[in-house]
Amino acid sequence: MLAVISRTRPATTVLTCGTFDLYHHGHVRLLQRLSEPGDELIVGCSTDQFNDIKGKRCVMPFFQRREILEACRCVSRVIPEETWEQKRSDIVNYNLSIFAMGDDWAGHFDDLRDLTRVIYLPRTKDVSTTELKERIQQRANTA
Repeated sequence: MLAVISRTRPATTVLTCGTFDLYHHGHVRLLQRLSEPGDELIVGCSTDQFNDIKGKRCVMPFFQRREILEACRCVSRVIPEETWEQKRSDIVNYNLSIFAMGDDWAGHFDDLRDLTRVIYLPRTKDVSTTELKERIQQRANTA
């Protein structure tokens, strides 16, 4: 007779949020590392309207960025990120164990520690969306 092994620990769910414009290997590596401490990785992808509020100009619209994120093996679910305040309700609604961001955001979300564990992971060196956009602009200007 086979014994059924029951899960003795609750599932660990991680949430991260971001724009994820011009998806690159830095995004891949960050998402892989963010998925490691959990059983499920939820990604809040900033909507076009929220990016307007943040003053970010995206190359790719929300529905394309969402589709790319949904295709990632390590991503369990993608939700629209529409406001800064939404993170608190997402932590409660999705019963999140960890809220995680890249370390360029260190300290910005410490106020969420009353609800969940907050961690900041190092970004991939030598790559950023901002730098990619600048290189693209420089090439366009010299062409």
